[in-house]
Amino acid sequence: MDILLQQIINGLVLGSMYALIALGYTMVYGIINLINFAHGDVLMIGALTSWSIITMMQAAMPGSPGWIILLLAFLIAAAVAAALNFSIEKIAYRPLRNSPRLAPLITALGVSILLQTMAMIIWKANYKPYPTLLPSAPFQIGGAVITATQIMILGMTAVSLAVLTWLVSRTNLGRAMRATAENPRVAALMGVKPDVVISATFIIGAVLATLAGVMYASNYGTVQHTMGFLPGLKAFTAAVLGGIGNLPGAVVGGILLGLVESIGAGYIGPLTGGLLGSHYTDIFAFVVLIIILTLRPSGLLGERVADRA
Repeated sequence: MDILLQQIINGLVLGSMYALIALGYTMVYGIINLINFAHGDVLMIGALTSWSIITMMQAAMPGSPGWIILLLAFLIAAAVAAALNFSIEKIAYRPLRNSPRLAPLITALGVSILLQTMAMIIWKANYKPYPTLLPSAPFQIGGAVITATQIMILGMTAVSLAVLTWLVSRTNLGRAMRATAENPRVAALMGVKPDVVISATFIIGAVLATLAGVMYASNYGTVQHTMGFLPGLKAFTAAVLGGIGNLPGAVVGGILLGLVESIGAGYIGPLTGGLLGSHYTDIFAFVVLIIILTLRPSGLLGERVADRA
């Protein structure tokens, strides 16, 4: 039972990180029906930028509180990632907005490879230890443990979902997002500027990706130029699982995916004598995805909608 409780905690933490990334995926898809496969690499750029900022700040301001350094590093990295994602949308995606859907998809894959190569040139290919800036002493919950970093990950996911839900449903930008998602041409006739709305969506997605990248690096203690690929793929899976285009669905899909992976590796694995252990976590996640999409192709919280004209 202690193993199960610990794996549930691990799954909630892992799923929360997937959810933060999936929120960026689902926002972009909900507005322009684009799968931005470079989103995971924006996470990587944000994490590596924060690592550089933290390294410089620790050298320039020794003895400063860790949470202040982490906060400043996140803010600077988020600004860098937002500028990067804004440029990607304007240069790579906007000219292809009216092209066949395959063209922006291939472009997104090309941007992903480009970002990884640029990061490898700038930061080199070796793994870098990410400084521990928050208290590392674990808290006991029954027979399981949880750290301050993991608690922060859970809290930031809940806050991010609440803020995004408020932004989409209660603000002028949110109304413009919903109008653009419904029909960008009609929205433009009503005074909405679709290009501005889409750019704002990419910027918000970049901030969420940076937050996920900083949390991911803080939790696992390492950064590297390919670190965004697998979390990005898993987060896309989570978005599809919950119903892509649906904000609560992205969080539900992320949490569910994290729980399935952690419980499958830590609880089911020992029951099978290690045959299905931590090296096969992807099996559990994608089997559940296949089953759910077979029974409900629109995802858990998705709705069946007709293709937009």
